[in-house]
Amino acid sequence: MASLEDGFEIIDPKDLEEIKEAMENKDLSTVVEKVQDYFEQQDRVELNIAITGESGSGKSTFINAFRGLGDEEEGSAPTGVVETTMKPEVYPHPKYPNVKVWDLPGIGTPNFKADEYLEEVGFQRYDFFIIVSSDRFRECHAQLANEINKMKKKFYFIRSKIDSNIDAESRKKNFNKEKMLDVIRRDCMKGLQSIGVSCPDVFLISCFDLGSYDFGLLEETMERELPQHKRHALMLALPNISLDINNKKRKALQADIWKLAALSAGVAAIPVPGLGASADVGILVIGLRRFYNAFSLDDQSLQRLADKSGKSFEELKSVLKSPLHTEISRNVVIKLLNSSVGYAVENVVEYFLSTIPVVGSLAAGALSFGTIYYMLNKCLNELAEDGRNVLMVALQSSVDPPPPSHPGEGSDVERPKAP
Repeated sequence: MASLEDGFEIIDPKDLEEIKEAMENKDLSTVVEKVQDYFEQQDRVELNIAITGESGSGKSTFINAFRGLGDEEEGSAPTGVVETTMKPEVYPHPKYPNVKVWDLPGIGTPNFKADEYLEEVGFQRYDFFIIVSSDRFRECHAQLANEINKMKKKFYFIRSKIDSNIDAESRKKNFNKEKMLDVIRRDCMKGLQSIGVSCPDVFLISCFDLGSYDFGLLEETMERELPQHKRHALMLALPNISLDINNKKRKALQADIWKLAALSAGVAAIPVPGLGASADVGILVIGLRRFYNAFSLDDQSLQRLADKSGKSFEELKSVLKSPLHTEISRNVVIKLLNSSVGYAVENVVEYFLSTIPVVGSLAAGALSFGTIYYMLNKCLNELAEDGRNVLMVALQSSVDPPPPSHPGEGSDVERPKAP
């Protein structure tokens, strides 16, 4: 089980100190207020990603793939060989509307001027730029990158349609896929350096197979260079297309569990009959829906994955084991609480009562904290395992199962640390 400290880095240090002080003073109304404010702020964090490049480079297809959509689905960016974007068009993520992907007008016209272009598209609003090319990078790409750099913004080069290159080259004798990819990557970097871009990073991408090639490297680079609160938004919005992303999503979500549990403890300590139990169910529903969305376990997402992987929808659906994979409602959550609360009380709550004086001094708060912490951790790991199993079927991978990571899987209950 993750330490409570795991989530502290994505809450303001000043607020964290106020939460700790409030807990020490048994001022749980302040704890509730601070934690509620944290989640409201988290939901308001905007991530604006600008996608630009020449007409026909695959900008729109990348936007759709990044948002987990096909090119012909409702809400997708229009695609085609002719430039369809005359002004910046915003495409909010279907599950995380605070994450917005912008399709910018194509570059590369004879009269293209990078500085004027950035002014026209409102460069200030974007957190970073992705510059897409389907073949060689040209002077217009270098001009744009250098101008973005002057504006102290991040940018990344994507060489798209790599799958088409591989299909063409694979017919040749002595074809070596890795060698070919390395040649393309080096050629792109050398070309950019020759037209004035120093130390360029180029990521090879197939928008129709986003989980392959360099998307993982691109994700790691974006994540590393974003501020922590924006990194969290990016991680939740990423399409769940690899085992590595699946695991990162689990860790990102796990960091919020202690905050939801603290919120539950604060409400439980308020002397209003029935309020604590009702709040616990509501808190669990909110948390579990966040988990469910992150791992793309809904029918639409599974059908998209089935279409791309060649597996049937039924094959992917058959490996879902969590009782939450069909519905997350108050009734389902109440049943889960009734079936698990005894274990939580016996194995978790006694720990909080004995080792956390602040919460332990309030039996109702400790009971609620321990129950919510246990339930969220258990359900998160089950949903993450479902996401992992779906990917294993789609990828036809043979991956060793992970070690037990939540209470009930191993012989001992791992205890969370006190804040």
